[in-house]
Parts: sequence; C-alpha cells; structure tokens
Amino acid sequence: MTTIGKAKQLNIYLGETDKYDHRALYMAIIEWLREKKIAGATATRGIAGFGASSHLHTDNILRLSMDMPITITVIDIPATIDSIIAPLAAMAPNAMFTVQDLEVVNPGVGVVRT
Repeated sequence: MTTIGKAKQLNIYLGETDKYDHRALYMAIIEWLREKKIAGATATRGIAGFGASSHLHTDNILRLSMDMPITITVIDIPATIDSIIAPLAAMAPNAMFTVQDLEVVNPGVGVVRT
C-alpha cells in the first residue's frame, strides 16, 4: 500500500428535494465543486434515514418518500476543504456538515489489472 498524503473529507447531509436556485441542491453543489476543480466528490442517495426533525425518510414501497437522504462526500487537501465550507454553507444553510482528517492511499500499486 502506497501513501499519497494527508487529506480531509467533507460530508454534507441534505434531502433529495432541497433546492438551490430552482434546481436540485445536490447537483448544484456537485457542479460548483467541479467548477472549483475539487479533487473528488460523490453524491450518494440513501435508502433510509432521519435528521434532527426525526422524520423518517425511506424507500419502502408502503411508505414512499420523495425526499430521500443525500450525502455528498468531498475529498481534497485540508486547505481546500477549509476554504469551501463557508460558500457551501451559504448554498445549503440547513444541511449538516462533518469534516474528518484522512490519509489517502493507493492500494493498487503493484496489482495487475485486466
């Protein structure tokens, strides 16, 4: 395993129906991050979850929700993550943000892929 270096991971928790400028907030964030040339970001749709309101969001067919939980995971160097938190908080004032330190590794070194 080869270590690449220190990084930070930013997680943004929001709802699928959250909007920014009349479009899906999660897509607005992903597009904004791409424009800023962030190293990497992924939006993931959850199958169930709840937040501070304790309102359950689930994809159970008997309790179909159109507001599924979305998590955006962003990874970059610490200075970059620190610099994007305030603008993202302005875009998503009701979202929850978490940040953690990471060490990025490349486990594929020496592995032959076909």
